[in-house]
Amino acid sequence: MSVLRVLARRVGTAVVVLWVAATATYLALLAAPGSTVDTIIGDGADSPEIRAQIAREWDLDRSPLVQYAAYLGRLVRGDLGRSYLLQRPVSEVLGAQLGSTVQLAVAAATLGVLLSVVLALVTTGRGAWARRVSGTVELAFVSTPGFLVGMVLLNVFSFRWGLFPVAGDRGIAALVLPAVTLALPIAGLLTQVLREGLERALDEPFAVTARARGLRERAVVARHALRHALLPVVTLAGWVFGGLLGGAVIVEQVFGRPGLGQIAVTAVTSQDLPVVLAVVMLSAAVFVAVSTLADTLYAVVDPRLRTAVAA
Repeated sequence: MSVLRVLARRVGTAVVVLWVAATATYLALLAAPGSTVDTIIGDGADSPEIRAQIAREWDLDRSPLVQYAAYLGRLVRGDLGRSYLLQRPVSEVLGAQLGSTVQLAVAAATLGVLLSVVLALVTTGRGAWARRVSGTVELAFVSTPGFLVGMVLLNVFSFRWGLFPVAGDRGIAALVLPAVTLALPIAGLLTQVLREGLERALDEPFAVTARARGLRERAVVARHALRHALLPVVTLAGWVFGGLLGGAVIVEQVFGRPGLGQIAVTAVTSQDLPVVLAVVMLSAAVFVAVSTLADTLYAVVDPRLRTAVAA
């Protein structure tokens, strides 16, 4: 299969994913109770004439199918529409808060990867007791809801010990606890996969050869086995990191950070359809982009894949 065919297939898959995300969200919000006209009017003057004028201005007097087709058309042109609630372009609404969310997601992803690599290297080849303890801790990281982890960290490190700010996004100190909250489940999941990959790699012939050349076990793990164990981790990391934006939305609410979290919650409760759709589309786009990047990294981690694609 040629490189162009592989690329075309991935682009086609990305388009389908984005279309499904947009359609599912649109239908869900369409079925929600309440009136969009009521959202736009707010506390302003209300009359049948005003309602009719608003419906015409926002194309709400058209059928849902026509509105859906018009939304897809704007989306293809890169137009996210205007916020019903804020009366501003959605791109401006998201752009004003996107930086804080991206900062949190990048910090959490970096910390999660570093923790997983360190924990896997430390626990690989250890005794059964060490494996059981490590596995229990990792399972707790993965299975505990993020909002609960955040509340525990807030109670201990902010309210009780006063080491970190309770809320806000000023300085690195305010980023630590939210990033740790997001990073722990990532580290727990990736550590389990990476450790299993390392232990399988250590039984391969190349590891036996490296030991025969006099390399210490830690060197065999770090220099040889780690590279071979990364392929399943890259596969899983693409999926995990793609969902980081959605997790950041919840964590931002727990820690009172500005970002897409507050925007998303306000938009959902007020039925601000353009903003909700934009947040969902942004999350889907990030997921697709990270997954595609992970596919590309396969060839870097495993040279055999480069040969297969080029053939």
